Amino acid sequence: MTSIALTIAGSDSGGGAGIQADIKTFSALGAYAASVITAITAQNTRGVTAVEDISVVTIVAQMDAVFSDLDVNAVKIGMVSRIETIAAIAERLRQQSQPVVLDPVMVATSGDRLLQEDAIETLQRELLPLATIVTPNLPEAALLAGTPIAKTEQEITRQAELILKTGATAVLIKGGHGDGPESTDYLFADGTMRALSAPRVDTKNDHGTGCTLAAAITAHLAMGHELREAVGLAKDYLNGALHAGRGLAVGHGRGPVHHFYRWWG
Repeated sequence: MTSIALTIAGSDSGGGAGIQADIKTFSALGAYAASVITAITAQNTRGVTAVEDISVVTIVAQMDAVFSDLDVNAVKIGMVSRIETIAAIAERLRQQSQPVVLDPVMVATSGDRLLQEDAIETLQRELLPLATIVTPNLPEAALLAGTPIAKTEQEITRQAELILKTGATAVLIKGGHGDGPESTDYLFADGTMRALSAPRVDTKNDHGTGCTLAAAITAHLAMGHELREAVGLAKDYLNGALHAGRGLAVGHGRGPVHHFYRWWG
């Protein structure tokens, strides 16, 4: 049976993040990729120069087209920048029952804001309760929890508790923005915490890491893996993509990870 994963996200013209990274990840892991584009960004490895939101009418039409014909097994939500976009997506997803991976894309690696400030509360109210898992990095977790950026495991745990209170089933707080020789992600699910560590990869090619990890979780959920297994497999895939990405020569800034490292070098 074909496993189908749907990404609802923005387009990255440089191909390293967003819809493009999601489709590459789904495909590399053996899931069929469907997409709903929420915004078009003009960006490359150096940063974002323009953003144009897709109309709510067109976003809803894309969702209806996909769900009316394709047997979607899992959904990933990435860049949703406006209140009306968030509300419309949530309304449609309430009619579905697939696992939902919410990657709260708020600020790009370059520092460019991708979520309007007044939309954070709507994201918390409308989409977090629908999420099987939400995957914020340290700055995003701080914004969702309404606290300073966590420096300790205790502070990370407190932020996870606050995020889970909004209704999300599980939360993965990513440690890629942290310091030290290891990058540790913290998975909070079923009342327990599991630390997932891997050696920190010394590379400038880390554009799209958040999108890629969330997409890999989505692909593995679509293929029938349970949540903890999907997260572990996704982290292994991303770690391999980061290592292989050191050899990619794409652009002149922070390049992408190597999504197809298992297929070509």
